[in-house]
Amino acid sequence: MKLLRKPHAAAPHLADAPLLEVEELRVAFGAQPVVHGISFSLRRGECLALVGESGSGKSVSSRALVGLAGPGASVQARRLALEGENLLALPPRRWQALRGARIGFVMQDALGSLDPLKRVGDEVGEPLRLHATLTRAQREARVVGLLRAAGVPEPELRARQLPQQLSGGLRQRALIASAIACNPALLIADEPTTALDATVQAQVLELLAGLRRADTAMLIVSHDFSVVSRLADRVAVMQHGRIVEQGPVAQVLEQPAHPYTRALLDAARAVHGGAAPPRARPVPIQAQPPGPLIEVHEVAKRYPGPDGRERPAVDGASFVLHPGETLGIVGESGSGKTTLTRIVLGLETPDAGHVLRQGLDWRRLPAAEQRRLRRGMQVVFQDPLASFDPRYTVERVLHEALAVAGHATPEARGRRALELLESVKLDPRHLARRPIELSGGQRQRVAIARALAAEPQVLVCDEPVSALDVSVQAQVLDLLADLRERLGLSCLFISHDLGVIRRVSDRVLVMKDGRIVESAPAEQLFAQPRHPYTRELLAAGTRPWARAPAPSPEVPKEALRA
Repeated sequence: MKLLRKPHAAAPHLADAPLLEVEELRVAFGAQPVVHGISFSLRRGECLALVGESGSGKSVSSRALVGLAGPGASVQARRLALEGENLLALPPRRWQALRGARIGFVMQDALGSLDPLKRVGDEVGEPLRLHATLTRAQREARVVGLLRAAGVPEPELRARQLPQQLSGGLRQRALIASAIACNPALLIADEPTTALDATVQAQVLELLAGLRRADTAMLIVSHDFSVVSRLADRVAVMQHGRIVEQGPVAQVLEQPAHPYTRALLDAARAVHGGAAPPRARPVPIQAQPPGPLIEVHEVAKRYPGPDGRERPAVDGASFVLHPGETLGIVGESGSGKTTLTRIVLGLETPDAGHVLRQGLDWRRLPAAEQRRLRRGMQVVFQDPLASFDPRYTVERVLHEALAVAGHATPEARGRRALELLESVKLDPRHLARRPIELSGGQRQRVAIARALAAEPQVLVCDEPVSALDVSVQAQVLDLLADLRERLGLSCLFISHDLGVIRRVSDRVLVMKDGRIVESAPAEQLFAQPRHPYTRELLAAGTRPWARAPAPSPEVPKEALRA
């Protein structure tokens, strides 16, 4: 087996020396400090996890370590060194030589981090082209091996596709493959498993653990305590730009000393730890028609791949959504969840089968009737920031939605906007802010308020909390439960997170390879799963506050072979 980079053989007196040294790191934007003198170190083969809420300084700190803190950032430290080299004194050309070769970096925004005009294989192979002496054929073979090791199905096909042709989870796996292409000495990963389902997450964690055995040091930024418990040796908890607690992972997760750490773990238990809380049945909407709101019958959709072959995205899917019900849809990335949802919303036309809305065949309805029914279904997306016009204030976002919903006068829209903000527990001062000025949880509340402007019967939630910290997840899920009970909303809730699905759902559909392989009431499915894939999903999940045995596989051969 041939390595692109052999594990570092340090001199005996340097064997225990830190690979990365961070002392009193401070980051500011103009006069606004955001990181206040944090310190830690990393040795070869060691993993440190940074955890904390959105805005705590985790991502800014990690980006500062690779010279990407952002325009206008001031980065200072008593010491910031990689293998003894002062990172604060590096010229841009030296940074370019380090990034990708000695330091791998996985950004959180998979779509924004990949060039939309560059094929996935070229993107993954870019570090190899810049830092390794391989022939084109060798580079292409290694790219396929890296994608396979990162859990990408049909890697030869995916390498020829553009990023926008992949699901969010597949894009995230491509980013990880690119970051580990040159077997870096240090891997920094910002929420590397956020978009991944339980089975693929387990596969990626095994890959990362294998890299550690090859002496790669890791800094993981994550709000997922199951990831932290399985991968990290030590945990540093950040709040308001400071590390408030740091120690071995078992100690911090099982015996937290700081009140903030305890609050984070309590929120994780609330979202992921056990059966769903008892809920009152929703108050029925008086104008809601009897019978199912949505009926999906044997729907199928196929797409051609770059090799000319058509592949099923959805294959014979059927289900019913009743008034006041929350139906959870769970499955791995690429299982067909999003395509099925787009068909239900009328944004995609199925190749076979049909969708009934309130007993009416969607495809046979005139455009005016389709518009009326479409207002009865509103969507809350995973990334609300990407769905807002960055120039708009919250007031304009809501007023635009209310105008479409039929509120004709500015006065009527103003009154209703205040009511919507109150319903999602935001105060009027947020009306003057732009989405970029809000926290992740506040933006998601505005997205929910915008969806409620049309007074829908059905709320479609597509991974609405996967990018949020656990404490904010709990708040948003509680808000959705409250709205469901008060307004009688029905909900299609799409997620790869089993804990979230169990908490919110009355019934659950499990999707794999475009097919619904199991459908059952939530508690029955979690207690007695019938399909092997459902059992595999449940087995791959971990309790987020308990220390799990560290995975110890070797690095897959495909990830190391040149």
